[in-house]
Amino acid sequence: MKKFMPIFGWARGYDRRVFASDLLAGIVVTIMLIPQSLAYALLAGLPPEMGLYASILPLVAYALFGTSRTLSVGPVAVASLMTASAIGRIAEPGSLGYIEAATLLALMSGLFLLVMGILRMGFLANFLSHPVIAGFITASGIIIAFSQLKHLLGVSASGENLLHLIASLGGQLNTANPSTLMIALPTLVFLFWVRSGLKPLLVRTGLSDHAAGMLSKTGPVLGVIATSAFAFSFDLGAKGVALVGQVPVGLPTLALPALAHPAWKELWIAAIFISIIGFVESVSVGHTLAAKRRQKILPDQELIGLGAANISSAVSGGYPVTGGFARSMVNFDAGAVTPAAGIFTAAGIAAAAVFFTPYLAYLPQATLAATIIVAVLSLVDFSILKKTWQYARSDFVAVAATLAITLMFGVETGVACGVLTSLGLHLYKTSRPHLAIVGEVPGTEHFRNIKRHQVITYDDILSLRVDESLYFANASYFEDSLYSLLETRPDVKHVVLLCTAVNEIDLSALEVLESINARLRESGMQLHLSEVKGPVMDMLEKTHFLAQLGGQVFLSQHQAIESIRAMAERGPRNAPQTIDGSAPSHTRPVK
Repeated sequence: MKKFMPIFGWARGYDRRVFASDLLAGIVVTIMLIPQSLAYALLAGLPPEMGLYASILPLVAYALFGTSRTLSVGPVAVASLMTASAIGRIAEPGSLGYIEAATLLALMSGLFLLVMGILRMGFLANFLSHPVIAGFITASGIIIAFSQLKHLLGVSASGENLLHLIASLGGQLNTANPSTLMIALPTLVFLFWVRSGLKPLLVRTGLSDHAAGMLSKTGPVLGVIATSAFAFSFDLGAKGVALVGQVPVGLPTLALPALAHPAWKELWIAAIFISIIGFVESVSVGHTLAAKRRQKILPDQELIGLGAANISSAVSGGYPVTGGFARSMVNFDAGAVTPAAGIFTAAGIAAAAVFFTPYLAYLPQATLAATIIVAVLSLVDFSILKKTWQYARSDFVAVAATLAITLMFGVETGVACGVLTSLGLHLYKTSRPHLAIVGEVPGTEHFRNIKRHQVITYDDILSLRVDESLYFANASYFEDSLYSLLETRPDVKHVVLLCTAVNEIDLSALEVLESINARLRESGMQLHLSEVKGPVMDMLEKTHFLAQLGGQVFLSQHQAIESIRAMAERGPRNAPQTIDGSAPSHTRPVK
């Protein structure tokens, strides 16, 4: 049960001290999450209460099935934007069909994650490189920020990418609502100041650094209260300021989305993309926080935990959720010890849905838009372009392409570009393995690249180190590279492949090795292998390759060179010889 429901592991040692820490963290995250949930529902084009609904049962489900002690799940900016992009083509925002499509998308995402978890496919997260994800999130943050400017200006604008948004906003600037601007700009300035200025101010009043940091997270709540009171006092709704309006009081009704909804055919690709991006983001945050406490998370079980959270969101009238970086960091800093902190947060959000929603009627949408802009701009990180340019140009191309395509064509195309770019980058690198001619470092038995070290080499021996497993995608490149090297070295009689980095040789690569061996024999040369790993040797012994090998398999590269030099000093033989003059053996070398 501990394996499939980690709660049976951490709950056994639960005591009053842990309870107090989790309760405090739950209260702090609740205060932060209420305005965020409302804001992200607005970003997704959904009624604000759906943001609250997506922050109740999903937290409980993740606490039961997730492995991170401090990850906090719920609505996040990128998933909300992707939700709006996916279902905006199916129905009008705010309509019943739009809401039904959102809950169906959550269900489909949850089922996809659950199936991946059952099949133990957590390794797929490794196929999206961090630079590509950083580029996608940066572009998404820019799109989100621009998409919220219409609420700050009090105008109507739309668009799925940056170009469309700029064009749409540009045509509406002359119709901006002064009353909306009057409340939006001070709120935006206040929220930006809260992120950096409130904590030092609180510290100067005598609060501890930790307490000041926690209180500074309540800035958005203060903005919500102040602007709601201002809108009520001055009747801003009558002056054209868009307000949240009446929010249903109470908890959501539990019900499965309509499984026969025709939208599923158009949503399944979006569900897969949202699941992958959400999973990668959650695992990244979970690993980071777990490492700080010398804990670990299990990616396969995380799939099940996130799948359960999304299914719970769908059943309770929410939309796709995932682990959020900001709220998880707040949860961690507030002292959360176990996932029970998430259950306390869910209880706090449920209480807000029952008792406080009537007070949200006068909340300006501009306040929520300002909250979103301040939150997502922290995701924008252009430094990744400089880092990748300096470190690896191939990574730079991948990041730049993902960022540019997301900005120009929208998030779904950007996600597809990110996935394809990550896979393409991996295939490109492995299809062109690094090959190094190596020689012996004087006075040692170590072999290093001749381009980097002063080493001993021999004209009749080509020592070649292969820094990659050999498989169908790189076998031909390896073969061509080897022949190109031999063309420039007419005196070579022995080719020794140093296989320290070769973890696998598939059938295509084996056929290439057989072809190389036969061609070298015809040319009066011998092919040798050294330092072959056990699992690779196991596979080779199942074939006829070792019996047909013109040379030998050596335990070490040093032994190979010494044996070949000894044979050369004794002169040619009718058959290949070992160092003691006996016939060569192609059996497994001593480990």
